[in-house]
Amino acid sequence: MDFATLLQVLDSTVRLATPLLLACLAGLYSERAGIFDIGLEGKMLAAAFFSAAIAAITGDVWMGLGAGILASLALSVLHGLASITFRGNQLISGVAINFLAAGLTVLIAQDWFSQGGRTPSLIGKGRFEPITLPGAEAAADIPLIGPIYAELISGHSILVYVAFAMVPLTWWLLYRTRFGLRLRAVGEAPEAVDTAGVSVVGLRYVAVGICGVLCGIAGAYLATALQAGFVKDMTAGRGFIALAALIFAKWRPWYALSACLLFGLLQAVALRYQNIDLGAFVVPVQFMDALPYILTVVILAGFVGKAIPPRAGGEPYVKER
Repeated sequence: MDFATLLQVLDSTVRLATPLLLACLAGLYSERAGIFDIGLEGKMLAAAFFSAAIAAITGDVWMGLGAGILASLALSVLHGLASITFRGNQLISGVAINFLAAGLTVLIAQDWFSQGGRTPSLIGKGRFEPITLPGAEAAADIPLIGPIYAELISGHSILVYVAFAMVPLTWWLLYRTRFGLRLRAVGEAPEAVDTAGVSVVGLRYVAVGICGVLCGIAGAYLATALQAGFVKDMTAGRGFIALAALIFAKWRPWYALSACLLFGLLQAVALRYQNIDLGAFVVPVQFMDALPYILTVVILAGFVGKAIPPRAGGEPYVKER
């Protein structure tokens, strides 16, 4: 593999890791507060559809982004009501959200656009365009460093930079602010937070809301930046891979970045190298497509070690009287 090919693979890695990173950080906020959320897939899917649909109708990608975030937030509120207010089973609520989003997006897409459950292709201002960073064109001819800056760091949509900026921001919020201390405490010892006079329910709803916003951005990125419109089940299990990355990262933001880049690299390699000829036999394209998911299971089963979730995770809080 030459240097140019390596840059192309790494560039694809960054693009493919972006929705995983956003969804992984979304799950991190929610699960750190004690609310397990396997509905990341459904939130991303709903956001992908509504962002693409509104962008196609209005011709404004920012309107689409707002619609995607609102759609994801609506499902987050639904999950919050079921798991926080009514103290239902958090896993069942997440599964229900996934099924709801999978069915509704196709149904509404067919009703609105009559294109077999997809939206029209997005063009012009209906998509997020790549951003050329200052000095990228001038630096392109500089050996080694120039191509890295011009082709790998520059040339992404604004949502890619937002996703990567969220990593240090999340670390700072969780470990350097009073809000982060309380949020982590709610996931470990909610009774202690309640005793201190802080609302456990309020903090958990805030965490679920942040999760909804980040999933909304992730879904909008899929439909308006990585691709040019919505198609049925376009998230393709990314929400579940993000959950796997979250466990692999042991609920820590910087580890989450590393895990998502790893899974993004696996997807990039699988997309680039199809039907590999090994002489004696040809590796089929179906195996390469399945490779990221196979390796996800292998990594989780053999290389994670003991990942301990927040102690109060998955348990509804009942205030003692």
